[in-house]
Amino acid sequence: MARDLGALRRLAVATLDGNWEHDHTVPSRTLYPHQWSWDSAFIAIGLATVRPDRAWRELHTLFAAQWADGRVPHIVFNPALRAGSYFPGPEFWNSSLGAGAPATATSGIVQPPVHALAAWLVYRRAPSECGRAELARLYPALVAQQRYLTGRRDVGGAGLACLVHPWESGLDNSPAWDAPLAAVPADVAVMRAYRRHDTAHAEAAHRPTDLDYARYVALVDAYRDGGYRDEGLTWRHPFLVECPLFNTALGLAEHALASIARELGGDPGPHRERAARITAAIVDRLYDPTTGTFHPRDLRTDRLVPARTALGLIPLALPDLPFPQVASVIAQACSPRFGLAARMDRPLPSHDRTAPDFEPLRYWRGPSWLNLDWLLWRGLRTHHRLDLAAGLRASMVDLVATAGCHEYFHPDTGAGLGSPAFAWTAALLLDVLADASAGPTSFR
Repeated sequence: MARDLGALRRLAVATLDGNWEHDHTVPSRTLYPHQWSWDSAFIAIGLATVRPDRAWRELHTLFAAQWADGRVPHIVFNPALRAGSYFPGPEFWNSSLGAGAPATATSGIVQPPVHALAAWLVYRRAPSECGRAELARLYPALVAQQRYLTGRRDVGGAGLACLVHPWESGLDNSPAWDAPLAAVPADVAVMRAYRRHDTAHAEAAHRPTDLDYARYVALVDAYRDGGYRDEGLTWRHPFLVECPLFNTALGLAEHALASIARELGGDPGPHRERAARITAAIVDRLYDPTTGTFHPRDLRTDRLVPARTALGLIPLALPDLPFPQVASVIAQACSPRFGLAARMDRPLPSHDRTAPDFEPLRYWRGPSWLNLDWLLWRGLRTHHRLDLAAGLRASMVDLVATAGCHEYFHPDTGAGLGSPAFAWTAALLLDVLADASAGPTSFR
């Protein structure tokens, strides 16, 4: 077993080294040739176990492209790549239309703010005076990111951040977005003007459909043509959703910032207060006692989206989630819908296995992903379900041992799907392998 784990570590390190691009890591060499926001946060967490200096550089490179309003774009484009090498590329986003955009070409939308958690975990994994200086350097940018999300993006007025595009959730074509997207006017014929690169690297049956992409394009068009402004979204933007995962990341960020502030000699109190308010709002607005899990809220209809996806389990990662919600989410995670167990027969799916629209091969509509597993694994440890955490950890290790560092995995067979040599899979594997402790997680 020790020899096998050593081989897995070497595979993960080789994957990250192979995806390194002088100051950041690409998610994969095939499909994702630029820098992605939440990918870089997960990657930094894994790099901290082997190359902490590179972990800090990963985060600093990303935040060098932060907009003046505090948003951290979901893609930072590599200017060395030829035009047309990725769709939608920098010419499509045209970030220069946004006030306060950086000189570097970026997208205009965001992704889940897991970066403060990443910064704190990098420091905890490799504490040093140099690391402390890196933490101090990053702290103001992390605070600005939170200020943007809890300010300009609080469209619902209840303290939660609102998504303006499914890509901001990180779970691009999850069934959670089907109902809100159905109201977005789009013509699939618009895709004739574009060349999709994803279907050149993966089977079309595994990827979002052309109709999905037509709606994604329509949403970008609407947001870009408004200069990427967040004022007036309620009357001019067709997709406005509060997401459980995104807002869990928002709450975790405040917990992490409280720890960072304390470490730097600041006052953690305001961050703790904001964290408590975010958790309370998530429970109040996104929890459904009928299903026992959390659901996105469509602000256009002011209703919870009915789909039961893994998004509804992720608030378990919040350390201050009330016990009734902790118990009900764990019960649902252990149900046949998701199959969490101390000894897992199958990987954790990203969507309810019993749902009629469960698709085991299609991107985010059923396959297993290590980043969702990792967030839930942390939540289980936080709430002292170490038996279930151990089962999920073993499942994560088994996936990579069987199929390699793939982007995602078949939720029944564990076969590797999507891009091979995927960076966050390698990084998060390194983190779970490096964590020898079976005890609860802590922000202390």
